[in-house]
Amino acid sequence: MGMDERKTRILQAIIDDYILTAVPVGSRTISKKYDMGLSSATIRNEMSDLEELGYLDQPHVSAGRIPSAKAYRLYVDQLLRSGKLRTGEEQEIRSYFTGRVRQMEEVFDHAAQVLSTLTRYTAVVLSPSGAAMKIRNIQLVPVAADRALLVVVTDSGIVRDSVVEIPRALDADALYTLSRAMTEALSGCTLEEALTRMPTLIGRMRENADVLLAVNSRISEAAERGPRSHVSIGGVSNMLAYPEYADAEKARSFLSLMETRDRLAELMSPQSDVAFTVRIGPETGLKNMSDCSIVTATYSTHSGRQGTIGIIGPTRMQYSRVLSILQAMGSQLSELFSDPDAPERG
Repeated sequence: MGMDERKTRILQAIIDDYILTAVPVGSRTISKKYDMGLSSATIRNEMSDLEELGYLDQPHVSAGRIPSAKAYRLYVDQLLRSGKLRTGEEQEIRSYFTGRVRQMEEVFDHAAQVLSTLTRYTAVVLSPSGAAMKIRNIQLVPVAADRALLVVVTDSGIVRDSVVEIPRALDADALYTLSRAMTEALSGCTLEEALTRMPTLIGRMRENADVLLAVNSRISEAAERGPRSHVSIGGVSNMLAYPEYADAEKARSFLSLMETRDRLAELMSPQSDVAFTVRIGPETGLKNMSDCSIVTATYSTHSGRQGTIGIIGPTRMQYSRVLSILQAMGSQLSELFSDPDAPERG
């Protein structure tokens, strides 16, 4: 016994209905709601076969059936039709970036919030890997008479900023000149390489040694922190609204995962070179989260570094819609980072 066209249509109807209702689906429901030209008895027999094949589970005797992880995998791999965003949603995604927010952590945080709002699931956005990231430019922006904002922009689109003390004699023009000198000397260097060049730069510009030493200290701190991706999370509470997570133990496991940023970054990192990955139930490798699915997509910077956006939701998530939204968001982020002059600070 194998899958034929009729079983496939019935299975898709069951999955579609369960995604919407979270209620076990019976043969009469399929017969009434979906125009298949089949009797309830015929559908019931086909559902029994689908259960025997491992595509359906029956949580209680005499109850309807629910899709298994195997069914969702078939749904994603073979049945999924490309979904479309609702009117205005693509523009909503774009609108978050047309203002050209240039503090990169803000971009990632905004992206996570947009994804969670549109999908009603939990969203995770990882910045591009910072491994061997190279400096593109360095800026000193005056914020007070004796302080300046140091901005280090790398080719991964990561902006590291901090406040440094400056002599009161340094005005905006002097800081601009100093910024250009540092950018010319350090552009294209990794953070570690920049540290080896800083002593020469300090020796050449002794009159600004105090400021350059402060910059050197900040670059050293950034290098010591290592190449961790920034992790932005949106809509953590969204998952708790689904009946699958009404169980206190499941909710606790999920919230614990959300609090462990390093584990979450490892979990959401691209599993291969493909544009999308869909891990369903046990495929996630997460204990006590067999009712969970993780869908991820990648985006790229102009230098080819990749970041990840992803959705965590129940296994009955609206996969077609989620993939469409991730595709739109990934395209927008790639477009934002494709400009070699981006990011700038607005």
